[in-house]
Amino acid sequence: MNKQDHKKTVQEEEAPVVDMTIDYDMVDTDPGRERPMGREYPKSRSKMPEDQLFAFAEYNAQAAEKVGYSNYSYWKSVWANFLKKRPAVIMSIIFILLFIFTFVASAIGKYDIHMAPDPINRMYISPNREFWFGTNAIGQDYWAMVWYATRASILLAVLVSLGQIALGVIIGLVWGYVRKLDRFFTELYNLIDNVPTIIYMTLIALMVGKTMLTMGIAMVAFGWLATARNVRNLVFMYRDREYNLASRCLGTRLGRILFRNIFPYMVSVIILRLALAIPNTIAYETTLTYLGLMDIMVPSLGNLLSAARAVFPRAAYTLWFPAAIVAVITITFYLVGNAFSDASDPRNHV
Repeated sequence: MNKQDHKKTVQEEEAPVVDMTIDYDMVDTDPGRERPMGREYPKSRSKMPEDQLFAFAEYNAQAAEKVGYSNYSYWKSVWANFLKKRPAVIMSIIFILLFIFTFVASAIGKYDIHMAPDPINRMYISPNREFWFGTNAIGQDYWAMVWYATRASILLAVLVSLGQIALGVIIGLVWGYVRKLDRFFTELYNLIDNVPTIIYMTLIALMVGKTMLTMGIAMVAFGWLATARNVRNLVFMYRDREYNLASRCLGTRLGRILFRNIFPYMVSVIILRLALAIPNTIAYETTLTYLGLMDIMVPSLGNLLSAARAVFPRAAYTLWFPAAIVAVITITFYLVGNAFSDASDPRNHV
């Protein structure tokens, strides 16, 4: 016998013997007692008293309500997730303070935008104690002009962006869900999209007018395309799911299906598009002003940037201040849009 066989034999002799026999007549009337290792009692439970086999569970209404209750709130969860994004929160605070300051700036400034022009004595004065942001080409206080233009541009951008997104979402939902209208909206989309938007804006400016209200309505009328196309493609993903088929079978109205069954799945995408649309609107307004398609009588960031380009080497400060504000707005809505989009996605909720 070799060493390995001898070692194996010793281990087998030292191992405890487990009784694996089955005693069919053994009855275990004490379920809490420790049983011998390996022994089985296959019929013992059938012979045990009923009061040992079963016990009634006590009902506690307060405990049942506590277990079944959930304090989950979608918007509370969205807000909690958004607050975790520190850069977005900081930029949001900066933007809110910036917008509030546009109403305060005129009160603390020495002059207002209605100051009488004096292009001879006050033209392009650099920033100093008298004129904090300097003066423009006609001698007006640039401090008052910049903050008034900031307030006007932000209000215009927010209203136009809300109009574009709202119109795009409504058209996109109907376009994607109602199959009979798919061809109509597709042809309408191709008709508008294949012609450069600047051509439409030029025609409207020449035929209707260049006022900020007119051009704002025109930007809404031709700015819904991208949102509607995106929403339409998302509707295709949710249109034929089981709960929507069940809603149609039950006779649910179209509007309720669109806004209660499908719309909640698109909240994150819509918020992101809205946040990015605001700085894009300011940039587009700057382009229209530079091309002479918007009324320059109403101060806006686009007007100031357009006028500053021609005199930048001579009066660089006329470009610095409005450009810095536009940069803050753009960065803010980019960070806030991405952060709020992620926070509103239910998949990121615990």
